[in-house]
Amino acid sequence: MSQTEQNLQKNPVEGFSAGLVGDNIYEWEILIIGAPDTLYEGGFFKARLSFPVSYPIEPPSMVFLTKMYHPNVYPDGTVCISILHPPGDDKYGYEHASERWSPVHTVETILLSVISMLSSPNVESPANIEAAKEYRDDYTQFKKKVQRIVRQSAEELL
Repeated sequence: MSQTEQNLQKNPVEGFSAGLVGDNIYEWEILIIGAPDTLYEGGFFKARLSFPVSYPIEPPSMVFLTKMYHPNVYPDGTVCISILHPPGDDKYGYEHASERWSPVHTVETILLSVISMLSSPNVESPANIEAAKEYRDDYTQFKKKVQRIVRQSAEELL
């Protein structure tokens, strides 16, 4: 068991669980529990956090395995948030270097950022353009789609 995994077991953080996939320290199974008072409340979302061999210099990637509908999650489930972008300046000038990956980030800080992203999407820089447009222009329809995936995610755990 890795030191990070031991720390998470001793001091669990509300809203998620994380553990190694087998003995592979580069692959983590994640379960994010939809936070109270958000559209994702009551959902159970499985994800995979994959660390490159160059970690901690380069960031891991995160992919939801459970269906996810969110402006900052690509249709294939890949999470798009600043702290998972490579370190340094953004060539498009959208993100400050301080918002991007830094070796000080941990599994805990990454997952807390993802939980925060679920409750506060960034529709100015969407990964899922359809979800962002719907969030802005037809929030009722967006909410219905999210409620459907929340129900489906809970049923998948049964």
